[in-house]
Amino acid sequence: MFEKGLQLIGFAVAGIIVSLIINVLLLRFSKSLGIRNNNDVIVRWSNQSKPSLGGVSFFVVFLFSAIGFSIVFSDENIFHNFQYVGLLTAGSLAFLMGMADDAYNTKPLIKLLAQITCGLLFAYSGVVIEITSIFWVNAALTVIWVITIMNSLNMLDNMDGITGTTVVFILIACLLSSFIIFDFNRNIWSILMISQIGAIMGFLKYNINPSKLFMGDAGSQFIGLFVSFFSIKYLWNIGALTSNPPWVGMIICLITFTPAAADSLTVTINRLRKGQSPMVGGKDHTTHHLVYSGLSDRQVWYIFLMISFFSTLFGVYLVHLSEMGIVLPLIFFLLYFIVIFILLYRVTIKYRPPS
Repeated sequence: MFEKGLQLIGFAVAGIIVSLIINVLLLRFSKSLGIRNNNDVIVRWSNQSKPSLGGVSFFVVFLFSAIGFSIVFSDENIFHNFQYVGLLTAGSLAFLMGMADDAYNTKPLIKLLAQITCGLLFAYSGVVIEITSIFWVNAALTVIWVITIMNSLNMLDNMDGITGTTVVFILIACLLSSFIIFDFNRNIWSILMISQIGAIMGFLKYNINPSKLFMGDAGSQFIGLFVSFFSIKYLWNIGALTSNPPWVGMIICLITFTPAAADSLTVTINRLRKGQSPMVGGKDHTTHHLVYSGLSDRQVWYIFLMISFFSTLFGVYLVHLSEMGIVLPLIFFLLYFIVIFILLYRVTIKYRPPS
């Protein structure tokens, strides 16, 4: 176990180092490359144009970690793993679609079609939300989940450090869940997750307020796809993995995704009340309203850091309970999500942007 731990730590450190190197190079050589909506203060929160290329490091670390795994563990051919091929194909599509959106502002319909394709690739490769015994129902739910997470994390990427921090904790929850269910494992999935955690931590050095770099749509779309994959495997399907009811995984997912879920739900409700589309950009997120209440961008990041920490803590604890066959207390933990949602929603009602 000690050797396995060292190997996992090695991949995490490698992810951080590769991410730091890539982001330093991108910052050094990018002048206008990756800068979209130059000086657009209507949609973007920051009043400064900065390179939106941070997501490149996520995808590069994803590729390098798979290559590293193949070298270190040469007895396992990852391309014989159909689920990995599905993740690689869908991840490449999400990254390229995000890059195109960063460069050309692609039409929403094209973006949606790419996200649907990603979800179908998951279902075809055998990664589906196991709620019913009917495959097409599970596949449809999987596609909806992939679309929801990719757009939710894209929407949450509206202030320095918020999305990166949220995703780090969600991936930690997925990683620990895999350890709880399958013991302390060292497979392609744990390597990919821990390497990506390292990649995002390396990126956060340049993205936490005051930021020098944005992740861009290439980053938010790829990392949304990545998170949706592992949340299906190790959070949504906890019920099936532990012989518990399907709703167990749904509650664990909701708790773990509290920061993104509460923000997306709040924005959707407020925009629908105003007759606006929930899918467009704007300065009406919970993060923005916290600033309107008098907090600084850095203080808002601290708030979401704490919410993310407790969401992961509770999510992992619920995985532990479900693994022992204890499921009724999970319903009580729904109060955590409800309380966070109400508190953030009240902020958006009480505090308005300065006129």
